[in-house]
Amino acid sequence: MTKTQALLELMGAPGSPYTRKMVALLRYRRIPYAVHWTSGRPPKPGYPVPKVPLLPTFYYPDGQGGLEAVTDSTPLTRRLEGEYEGRSAIPTDPVLSFLNDLIEDYADEWLTKAMFHFRWYHKADYDNAGPMLVYWAQNRSAPEPAKQYSDAISKRQFDRLYVVGSNALTAKTIESSYERFIDILDALLQHKGYVLGGRPSSADFAIYGQLTQLAIIEPTSAAITIARSYRVRAWLDLMDDLSGLDPQDGDWFTADEAHAALSPLLAEIGRVYAPFLLANAKAVMAGEKSFNAEIDGRAWTQPSFPYQAKCLKWLRDGHGALSDNERGSVGSLLQGTGCEAMFG
Repeated sequence: MTKTQALLELMGAPGSPYTRKMVALLRYRRIPYAVHWTSGRPPKPGYPVPKVPLLPTFYYPDGQGGLEAVTDSTPLTRRLEGEYEGRSAIPTDPVLSFLNDLIEDYADEWLTKAMFHFRWYHKADYDNAGPMLVYWAQNRSAPEPAKQYSDAISKRQFDRLYVVGSNALTAKTIESSYERFIDILDALLQHKGYVLGGRPSSADFAIYGQLTQLAIIEPTSAAITIARSYRVRAWLDLMDDLSGLDPQDGDWFTADEAHAALSPLLAEIGRVYAPFLLANAKAVMAGEKSFNAEIDGRAWTQPSFPYQAKCLKWLRDGHGALSDNERGSVGSLLQGTGCEAMFG
């Protein structure tokens, strides 16, 4: 049952991992929706443009007869939790919910580095990505204009790789981390089928969103994925539409199950994402426009990013909102993973 039956409209693109994350979540939660596949322009006359142009963009009534454009998949997921009943993607247990937030953030903010890197770093990948982006946006485009547009997109995106930290210095770190992640996810899925147990969480949908590109669209990372795990590749097809799944309250991991299942993933987050978040936040606080760090034993350099400093703050706020006993349980789960450095 839902609190509202209004059709939820959103604008997105097939090449946007966050669009794919949210569409799959809407299907799972059986929320009536209509997605407008566009190139980023408002789908209809009179539809507002968001303050920050991100995909997907959701359109909500503004209370004055118009529409409000809302973006950012993580708060949108929590908003949907309050607006629609049943089939929740957020664990009820506060400890597991905190771990869900941490893993979702890792997927949204670290795995997307791999997505951007593999899409534009290697020639085989950007030769593939440019035309796909063109035809996703303008499927009727004639071949020659499409090629010119594709070449322009590819050059622009290649020149912007540095923004997410992808460069010759960091490429090995990004690619090695992705390979380890696929192995870790393969083992994790063998426990109960999803990241936090026998039902999907928002962390599952965040990972799924990134892998709809990494494991399917980008040739290099897709080849890595299938070589390392048919299970992960098959899981993506299952995640695409979970509207028929019948989730139960007891499907989430218990504390003991979480410790056994999640330790490798938490260790990977602590290995690469935690040092990135800490170095970036330090740079943002100091007003530095870029920073150098060591991640996974290798040099890392990139521009500082205020949004990801906010991500660390939100995670710390969530950690601080736990009770003493809950923080103790989280501490036990994070001990020795490297993640604890973010909350010391």
